[in-house]
Amino acid sequence: MASLKEVKNRINSVKSTRQITSAMKMVASAKLHKAQGRITSMLPYQRKLNEILTNFLRTDTSFESAYTVRREVKRVALVVCASNSSLCGAFNSNVARLLEKTLAEYHSLGKENIVIYAVGKKAEEAVKRTGCSYKGTMQQLVDKPAYVDAYKLAEELMMSFADEKVDRVELIYHHFKSMGSQILTREEYLPIDLSKMTENGSGDEKNASRGYNNDYIVEPSVGAVISELLPMVLCQKIYTMLLDSVTSEHAARMLAMQAATDNADDLVQELTIQYNKTRQQAITSELLDIIGGSMK
Repeated sequence: MASLKEVKNRINSVKSTRQITSAMKMVASAKLHKAQGRITSMLPYQRKLNEILTNFLRTDTSFESAYTVRREVKRVALVVCASNSSLCGAFNSNVARLLEKTLAEYHSLGKENIVIYAVGKKAEEAVKRTGCSYKGTMQQLVDKPAYVDAYKLAEELMMSFADEKVDRVELIYHHFKSMGSQILTREEYLPIDLSKMTENGSGDEKNASRGYNNDYIVEPSVGAVISELLPMVLCQKIYTMLLDSVTSEHAARMLAMQAATDNADDLVQELTIQYNKTRQQAITSELLDIIGGSMK
């Protein structure tokens, strides 16, 4: 059995660790609040942009774009979002596992035909473990997500797809649904599925309980307007992905630190009971020695 000094040192050590995890939880909570504010500020713009595009897509006008062309997949690009730091539960490990699963599906293409954009230090480490290479370092996109940086990344992806350097682009990231739910998501970014956007627009229409007015007079043409809107929607999608991933990271870290703090409280309670029992046994043993000595 551990001595009183060892148990007491362990209690002090756990209490010190608890202070750290509690402070990290409060920091993550503050960052989460700011991240949620950015998402809230961005949503009205995103909804209006999607509404305008969906209105045009639901007209009878035919439309073709370089971003909607489907062709045989010979070369693929993956955008993988993780964090720059750890201590956020299974946040990064889940991304790494989904990346490995995705690479296994594209194994027949060969590693040289898989282009990976690793967003975040932990994403870079996950890519290195797979033996694949990645394009540049984009750790700054996690620290301070900015629309300008998202636009540059989206522009590079769109140019690669339009120039047929890649035949498909996929995103791997966490979607922030609520404080306790971050959904690991893998979705196709390019080619863009216009029919799916129309279906999503119909769902939004039901939620808003109103119809769309398709009686537009458009200059120079519907196709020209959609050609301008599509890149904006694609850039907005990358920015949304970054905000989703960062917000999910803060939520996951806050939950992980809360669990660590609760575990520390339980451990301190158990160690305190153990300390009291050991101390009581020591006192009882000393009393018995004194009593036995006096009887002699």
